[in-house]
Amino acid sequence: MYDIKLDNKILKLIEAKPEISDRDIAFELSVAEEMVKTRIENFKDTREKILIVNYGHRVYDGLKPLLEAENYSVVKASGNFSVLDTIKTEKPDIVLLDIGLGNIDGFEICRQLKASSRYCWIPVVMLSERCEVTDKVKAFEAGADDYITPPFNSLELKARLGMILRRTRI
Repeated sequence: MYDIKLDNKILKLIEAKPEISDRDIAFELSVAEEMVKTRIENFKDTREKILIVNYGHRVYDGLKPLLEAENYSVVKASGNFSVLDTIKTEKPDIVLLDIGLGNIDGFEICRQLKASSRYCWIPVVMLSERCEVTDKVKAFEAGADDYITPPFNSLELKARLGMILRRTRI
């Protein structure tokens, strides 16, 4: 039995009976329970992932439920790692980057990301309370794909992120 076929059969059983146990799946498919457990563990979240990099929790706490309601996987950059390390670990589809990150320059992080052959394809949306044209221009010169200022209109934010993600899939 091929892994893809096994995965599909497991998924069909789970969809039909969400409460089904690994043991029951193994019995129905005549495979080892350990194999079922391994296959289920290897299933990946196929939602597009948004990494939010900001100085405080306020932006993240406000955007996370809004974006998860649109079926995005939302993660926050940990303060324990560099942003590039977090990107390497999380492999986001898009980065929302605050330009005011305390002693770290968001513009410089964007430049480093766009200069990297591994990560240059990842879209970056700069978030800032600064509305000055010079800041917006600086963000675009650093390689940002968009620049958004609060208050965030949820419809506009979702439309902008959707447009950028569609463009990257082409």
